Amino acid sequence: MVSEVAPLGRIDQGLIVLYLVALLAVGFSFLRRSREEEDYLLAGRRLSVGAFVATLVSTWYGGILAVGESGWLYGVAVIFMFGVPYYAASLVFALWLAPKIRASALYTIPDKVGQTYGRGAAMVAAVLCWLLTNPAPYVLMQATLLSLAFGLNHFPAMLIGLVLSTVYVYVGGFRADVRVNIVQFVLMFAAFVIIIPFCVVKLGGWSWLVAQIPAGHWQWNGGNSWQYMLAWWFIALWTLVEPSFHQRCYAARSPQVAQRGVLLSIVCWFTFDLMTLTTALYARAALPDLASPLMAFPVLGQRVLPTFMLGLFYVGMLATVMSTTVSYTFMSGVTFSRDIVWRLRGARAEESSERWTGWGLLLTSVIAVVMALVWPSVKDLWYNFGTAFVPGLLLPVAVSYTKLPKPGRGWMAGLMAASSGVALAWLLVGLRNAVDGWPVMPWGVEPIYPGLLVSVVGYLWGVARDRAARRRQDPVDE
Repeated sequence: MVSEVAPLGRIDQGLIVLYLVALLAVGFSFLRRSREEEDYLLAGRRLSVGAFVATLVSTWYGGILAVGESGWLYGVAVIFMFGVPYYAASLVFALWLAPKIRASALYTIPDKVGQTYGRGAAMVAAVLCWLLTNPAPYVLMQATLLSLAFGLNHFPAMLIGLVLSTVYVYVGGFRADVRVNIVQFVLMFAAFVIIIPFCVVKLGGWSWLVAQIPAGHWQWNGGNSWQYMLAWWFIALWTLVEPSFHQRCYAARSPQVAQRGVLLSIVCWFTFDLMTLTTALYARAALPDLASPLMAFPVLGQRVLPTFMLGLFYVGMLATVMSTTVSYTFMSGVTFSRDIVWRLRGARAEESSERWTGWGLLLTSVIAVVMALVWPSVKDLWYNFGTAFVPGLLLPVAVSYTKLPKPGRGWMAGLMAASSGVALAWLLVGLRNAVDGWPVMPWGVEPIYPGLLVSVVGYLWGVARDRAARRRQDPVDE
């Protein structure tokens, strides 16, 4: 895979090193003045709209190489896979959830689940959030880019990338994460502002592009089945229980900032999607025989960009990936310390955060490396995480912000575990029966559907069960 791209020249490598040094400088320059948990986890709940948008946009757009791969393979269908479904889910989040999340003044998703359904459900939610925020897909992409740039082997590239993504957030907390994300937000847009004009000048304009692209690449589904396209709409529901969305809403200065921030982020994602899609189409037109579509952006960069500009393009791609690695590693570490260890030990929140976050970051990093080695495919990791762990969180979190009836506390904890357990078991059966590397699911049904079905049926059953119990206890009131 990496052999398709030659290592960068010294000048371009120097730009990447300069970026990494600057990243550490920015991260360590915003160390905490306060030892309070609210400052460490949520930057004192003082995020402005600008900082909110920069950190959310960059964090939720880490899969830059996979976007290039999908654009090369499927053309405009990538917008209907990774764009429109997520815009719709984000719009629902902004209009419905964002203000309510900030108004709750909690810290994490497990806090809300625990407040609504009890300690057992909070523990299940904590485990699911911890798994959902595992940065394995981004560790893999980060290592790929560092390997391409410097000719490194994948494993040391993973370790280098992880160290550079964790050291400053452990000390500086969420405030350091946000400041680094602001820099990365600027760089990710700059990368594609740089490459698109070079593509137009060196390859051709719109008429040339249309003539070179296969007709199927202009179809909304890119030749995929309707079930495959529909599955991405369900996976996009991940947005509603995405810990990074909730964390940034909790950290916003006000409910209005949280809502406005998500709405502006949708505009930024749409703009960036148009830029990456245009670049991916140029890669398909200029590199029709590319052996590894995952390399679409790096190979195109080497084809059209001169020295220095190529280095800046790599910096932008690396910033896009690292923004998510940084945020996910921090969130996963904090989930381990505050939401799991704290609840198990019954310790003070501040003590648990200080003592256990470092161990959480280390454990998260080890698991991320192992998973990246076992599943060396970014899309596989995305798909596996989303289909297995979203079903257990989606309905309980959504219901917790409504006036709908809530089942008994023990019931909801079991239901959350069962929903994700069924989806995970379904996925494992499909992986075990894989043909030519493609999972074969039972009856051709994707895992997220039985997981969500168990969640919905279990919720309705639990509500009916509670009502029947109340009716037996007090038939006059019923």
